[in-house]
Amino acid sequence: MNNQQGRKIRVALAGLRFGGAFAPIYHAHPDVEYVAICDPDETLLQQYGDKFGFERRYTDLQEILRSDEYDAVHLVTPIPMHAQQSIDVLNAGKHCACTVPMATTVDELKAIVAAQKLNNRNYMMMETAVYSYQFLYAQEMVERGEFGPIQFLRGAHYQDMENWPAYWMGLPPMHYATHAVSPLLAITGARATKVHCFGSGSMREELVQRYGNPYPVETAIFQLDKEPISAEVTRTLFHTARAYMESFNIYGEKASLEWHMEDEAPILFKMGDLQEGRGRNIHTERIAPPARPDLLPPELAYYITNQDELDPNNPHQSVLQGNGHHGSHPHLVHEFIRSIVEDRKPRIDAVTAANWTAAGICAHESAMKGGKEVLIPSFEE
Repeated sequence: MNNQQGRKIRVALAGLRFGGAFAPIYHAHPDVEYVAICDPDETLLQQYGDKFGFERRYTDLQEILRSDEYDAVHLVTPIPMHAQQSIDVLNAGKHCACTVPMATTVDELKAIVAAQKLNNRNYMMMETAVYSYQFLYAQEMVERGEFGPIQFLRGAHYQDMENWPAYWMGLPPMHYATHAVSPLLAITGARATKVHCFGSGSMREELVQRYGNPYPVETAIFQLDKEPISAEVTRTLFHTARAYMESFNIYGEKASLEWHMEDEAPILFKMGDLQEGRGRNIHTERIAPPARPDLLPPELAYYITNQDELDPNNPHQSVLQGNGHHGSHPHLVHEFIRSIVEDRKPRIDAVTAANWTAAGICAHESAMKGGKEVLIPSFEE
């Protein structure tokens, strides 16, 4: 990696429908010199640029990659584009951040990891779930030893994708499982090594056609490399009457934490004394994980304590800056930029991202084989 100490980073952000929630945060970062925006929708590009004051505008990502005016590119583009665009960014000698998932095949994951190593540039998967208020709170509990030995983990992500862009239609649920998988692997520092997964439910025929996936729901059990811990993950995309939910549950010997409702506080369980009858007392309380502006420079802390809604009529840009995805956006931007400035790997580097993403890819493979065991490859160096 080229050492960027002493020079501010020049960033381009590609994809404004959801990416529009990130561009102003990059612009505010004290280590960023300037930010360009890119979107093939000329109308959106000009409207966004005019509204938020971005002068550098592109409709073609390749023009940015050919330019020597940018150090880093953040891809917030459709899922089928992630793999090739990430490789293109890295091969252009630029640092790459990419929204989830990293890719949808194991071969694509291998190719991105290889491109990152070959070009000696940073790759970071921008996984929101490991920078949320709830996760940061749980992570500090682990560091303090409050859970005791972790016995089991569970994650879930329920979402209805009707009327979303065409590439979502019929997508295998586990191909977009990182919001549910990543918190479990991150909290344990573990890698999923094998999986049994079962598909459930039925989908109308036109949704099956694109990917050959017959399942609106997939549920997996993963064996982690920190045996004997296992983890359960359920993912839904269609035909399931449930409001949006991202969830992770951590079950420890001394304490457990459940966060399974978007609009409710997590529940903390603590092991108590033996009862006169059977079992032990379990103390239960609702907790309120705090916002963590203290982990950010003041310029980005603003986006934790202040919520600017970009466009209430746009379902993507209506994600609140900063506080969107439970406060994760400024943390993701800060980690990506500081990893470049400090000449180090980002927390969610290419190998970590591939390990997290491969778990879901292999889970879907298992589901298509009727739940047979599938070994999950390691991307460790």
